[in-house]
Amino acid sequence: MDLNLFFTPVDEQITDKISSISSFCKGINVNTGKLPELEGHAIALLGINSYQNSNSKTGIAKGADVIREKLYNLKRGEGAHNIIDLGNLNPGIDLEETYGRIKEVCEYLIRNSIIPVIIGGAHNMDYGQFMAYEGLEKLITVLNVDAFLDMEESVHPENTHIHKMLVHEPNFLFHYSHLAYQSYLIEKTSISVLERLYFETYRIGHLRELLKDVEPIIREADMLSFDISAIRSADAPASNNAQPFGLTGEEACQICWYAGQNEKLSSAGFYEYDPTLDDDSGKTASVIAIMIWYFLEGVGHRKGELANNTDNYIKYVVEMQSDSPTSIVFYKSNVSERWWMEIPLENKSLATFGRNSLAPCSYTDYETATKGEVPNRFINMLARLN
Repeated sequence: MDLNLFFTPVDEQITDKISSISSFCKGINVNTGKLPELEGHAIALLGINSYQNSNSKTGIAKGADVIREKLYNLKRGEGAHNIIDLGNLNPGIDLEETYGRIKEVCEYLIRNSIIPVIIGGAHNMDYGQFMAYEGLEKLITVLNVDAFLDMEESVHPENTHIHKMLVHEPNFLFHYSHLAYQSYLIEKTSISVLERLYFETYRIGHLRELLKDVEPIIREADMLSFDISAIRSADAPASNNAQPFGLTGEEACQICWYAGQNEKLSSAGFYEYDPTLDDDSGKTASVIAIMIWYFLEGVGHRKGELANNTDNYIKYVVEMQSDSPTSIVFYKSNVSERWWMEIPLENKSLATFGRNSLAPCSYTDYETATKGEVPNRFINMLARLN
């Protein structure tokens, strides 16, 4: 696959004015005219400047390079040596072709064990990111961070793209998790629909109270889609949907850190930045750049511990007072001290759902089981799997 056909190189004016040898820019390979070889890279940055079919969002077309400039000026992290910046993806002649290009590039990268990190574009561009998994022959979990649910009936794709994922055929969506929605911005019936499917949703207040306990939800994801409207406008004003309440910049970075450490996660996207709405200092671009930096650092701190290899785990069997289940098996990693629980599978489900039978959980779930109560995550996972 010739990626040169898909990308416009990074403007050399962005890289030329960075002189510090300790900057992020100096620790990665950048496509400034000739695309470097992919071999040896673990992460690929790609900008999206398309605003096709978006509602008065032409400013988004300039977002990727503004974020990139802020990111390049940060100091180099531990994981910066195996990152390539492919440049900006050339949009197709229409929205569907652009989705197709995102799908083709991301699928190619994922197949080659390279994590695509998408920067910029309207939030509906994550549909192309999602489609990249269609040919990978496995069921996936999507993690979406957004103040809105984007499941409405609308002529604007950025308001409907999540619904498109949920109803897509063939179905390869195993689970969907939504973080940081704001109750007064969404229809309650949409939440009810997701709950009936045993999907997980966390409003902003709940998430803030239990951020550490949300880590297992993040750890379950294969794909991260982050709409900056989830961040409060005081920290990130440069979104058409900026809200006065939402995640703080620090909380957004914490989510990105957890996502980066997730061994399963194989793509990430950061959407809806409009530089024409930013302040003079580029505050929002700085916040997004730091979020990406923490995500990349999280990847650099992965422990190489996938839950399907239980050799480096302590096994705990908790006997329950109920008939079903009679016991719950937990595993605690000797490396990271993170927790998983075993979900019993029927024989017919083993071939399809096998990799999801060890579910991320928290110490709180273990404590709940020791008190004789079945954790909610166990109940939901059992329902989805069987």
